[in-house]
Amino acid sequence: MAGGGQLARMTQQAAIALGVSLRVLAAASNDSAARVVADVRVGDDRAADDLQAFAKGCDVVTFDHEHVPGDHIRAVEASGVPCRPGADALRHAQDKMVMRERLSALGAPCPAFARVPASDPEGFLAEFGRQHGWPLVLKATRGGYDGKGVWVISSPDEERDLLTRGVDLMVEQHVTFRRELAALVARSPYGQGAAYPIVETVQEGGICVEVISPAPGLDGDLAAEAQRLALGVAEKLGVTGLLAVELFETAEGGLLVNELAMRPHNSGHWTIEGARTSQFEQHLRAVLDLPLGSTEPTAPFTVMANVLGGDDPDVYARYFHVMAHDPGVKVHFYGKDVRPGRKIGHVTALGGDLAETRERARHAADYLRWGKR
Repeated sequence: MAGGGQLARMTQQAAIALGVSLRVLAAASNDSAARVVADVRVGDDRAADDLQAFAKGCDVVTFDHEHVPGDHIRAVEASGVPCRPGADALRHAQDKMVMRERLSALGAPCPAFARVPASDPEGFLAEFGRQHGWPLVLKATRGGYDGKGVWVISSPDEERDLLTRGVDLMVEQHVTFRRELAALVARSPYGQGAAYPIVETVQEGGICVEVISPAPGLDGDLAAEAQRLALGVAEKLGVTGLLAVELFETAEGGLLVNELAMRPHNSGHWTIEGARTSQFEQHLRAVLDLPLGSTEPTAPFTVMANVLGGDDPDVYARYFHVMAHDPGVKVHFYGKDVRPGRKIGHVTALGGDLAETRERARHAADYLRWGKR
């Protein structure tokens, strides 16, 4: 797995049970995954030579992020080591404009969008706003995550600073939506597919803070439509491994595709305790072309809450309270230094009553961050 973050760290847990030897290409020896994986190679996963050296002797290479250049992936594949997902599929998670154009061509529901031209961008955005209404959503076509590289602008005056940064931009219609959903599916090279229950994701400041499985009150037909949409996208784009399709449930009750991710995803962390097969095991099964595992839930409701860093870095001193207060809550730390607002772990609660299960997860996450409610 190229990339040494928390996704690779949690993939190692699944690899142990499957008897899979996981090698990780990490940027530093103290990266999240490097602290728990035996076979760690330190290097730059965006450098062709480092990636080639890392891939030698591997049965398959996969990724814990979308930022490895496509040409480097193709070179690894040309050397005889399969990469899953491949460069052609991964491109749709790397470039938002490419993703929008392909999904629209496939008939997937998307907001109105356009590339912002280098010539007269202000005039172009003003006209786009007249056609589709204000505010508008500006996005860097490459490199954004967790709310970075996304800006909501309410008038032409707000865009001028953004247009001078030398970043390729696209513009989208600002969508009025009821809530955000996520469809997580897996697809193997053999062509087998599997879909998890549709979840609701709660965002604050562009960061996912809570995931609820299954999405409460979601119409069964709409849930099935979201699963079919995600499985269809995985097939049409040639995805192998996991695919997360982030969705808007619109005010009118329909679906629009927001983003794609071709790897284990924050919206799927709940599956470690909340599904028969975790997303990390499923990703390994898929990229190794093993039969996919059951996505059946283990409880009526599962709630995952991200743990963000607060002002006090001594998170572990508060861990005792969380363990004693609710022995059923599961805490996952990522081995990261604590910084305010940084994702340093997550907690998961399972139960039969949604309101109670949400409160348990929120209490644990809040206490780990702040030490109080």
